[in-house]
Amino acid sequence: MELRLYDTLTKEKRRFAPLDPANVRMYVCGPTVYDFAHIGNARPVIVFDVLFRLLRHLYGEAHVKYVRNITDVDDKINDRAARDYPGLPLNEAIRKVTEQTERQFHDDVDALGCLRPTVEPRATEHIGEMCSIIEKLVAGGFAYVEQDHVLFSPGAMNAANGVLPRYGSLANRSLDEMIAGARVDVAPYKRDATDFVLWKPSKPGEPSWPSPAGIATPGRPGWHIECSAMSWKHLGETFDIHGGGIDLVFPHHENEVAQSCCAFHTSRMAQTWMHNGFLQVEGEKMSKSLGNFITIRELLATNKFGGRKWPGEVLRLAMLKTHYRQPIDWTVKRLEETHSEWIGLQSGWLKRAVPERGRVIQKVLDALCDDLNTHLAVSELRRSDNKDDVAATVRFLGLLPDCFFDQAREAQKLQDEGIDAALTNAFEQVAQKEREGFLEARGISPSFLDERIAARTAARANKDWKESDRIRDELAAMGVVLKDGKDADGKPVTTWELAR
Repeated sequence: MELRLYDTLTKEKRRFAPLDPANVRMYVCGPTVYDFAHIGNARPVIVFDVLFRLLRHLYGEAHVKYVRNITDVDDKINDRAARDYPGLPLNEAIRKVTEQTERQFHDDVDALGCLRPTVEPRATEHIGEMCSIIEKLVAGGFAYVEQDHVLFSPGAMNAANGVLPRYGSLANRSLDEMIAGARVDVAPYKRDATDFVLWKPSKPGEPSWPSPAGIATPGRPGWHIECSAMSWKHLGETFDIHGGGIDLVFPHHENEVAQSCCAFHTSRMAQTWMHNGFLQVEGEKMSKSLGNFITIRELLATNKFGGRKWPGEVLRLAMLKTHYRQPIDWTVKRLEETHSEWIGLQSGWLKRAVPERGRVIQKVLDALCDDLNTHLAVSELRRSDNKDDVAATVRFLGLLPDCFFDQAREAQKLQDEGIDAALTNAFEQVAQKEREGFLEARGISPSFLDERIAARTAARANKDWKESDRIRDELAAMGVVLKDGKDADGKPVTTWELAR
């Protein structure tokens, strides 16, 4: 089975060949922990979680290392800490903010079915590595000291001979294009407009560390040097895959390449660069000013029935239905359709299924090996009629946690009829929670639904077929389908399910 991935640097889909198949290494830019993560932040987390799972399947769990960093030094963190804890020293307030926000992030992405990375380094724990890289860059003539700042010079990089790549090759822009298209910080300590900060002096009260390159004033790192240092520490000078959102290509990832390649005199930082597409909300860029800024926590809010407003599995499935490089328009309609689909899939795909008895569907693996085509993978999953293989594949894709199948594992120890009864009960309980949450999301109360069904039953008893049909059509327009049948005693009974 051959894995092919699209490389942002070469602009082509290429066969993935790890530098060392026994040590496959991937780095993905993680959150800056100052507030709740928004739904746009969830996309790279989910995308690269699927890739992590696929790599572990292909090369073995023990042979894949996934690093996703935590940025815990940033002006936004400082501002939040000063706002929320005005009575505390800033450093203590910062620690409270970052620890709380990191917990919130983990809770949210856990609910989305994401595995924890192999290593999750914090920027503040790698200041020594940052200073070491900065010292190498200054010694090599790629960076300079000015007014207690250390700055990197893209011009010096492009003037150097040897194996170094051209600055701008990842973003496919020239220096002039980058100056014209970027908000360049004009400062008296910069020799050239494209030079960027590796290290800067700290303001009074801000976090600070001893500065590199002989600077006496304590300071703190620039944003870009953090990821170069953490990837070097945990993956080495060159590794297999670097991932993140498409918005990070320039300047963040471009600057990472410059720093790492110049510090270690290599032609590549990562063998493959992968970037997921943008996410919009109802056709517009997500923005607090537009009132469409949506956090993962808000979408996962608990409803009055004790379930999720939108279960994490639904959010994950809604993401996976679009290829990772394509943009997503995140709409309520999309979630409603996915939610309805997921409820049907639970009962149709997974009822009486036990993942340990199945295998990951080969056509799903084939789709994922073609540049992580999750859209096709989900389609192939729907087509399968082997429930145990479907269960194994659903678990592999992270669409249901292992604990969902706990009752199935226990039921395996019983008689066959006992297994069926236990599993039927387990899935009916889950489906009931989902149905209740589905109704609430549409403003339909269970009592209203019961009243309409009772009114229709009375109309049918009175042979008022016109009224019976009217009520049926009224509920159908709300996404509720009525089904008429008979109970064990042969008496008429009406049940309902969600439209699919």
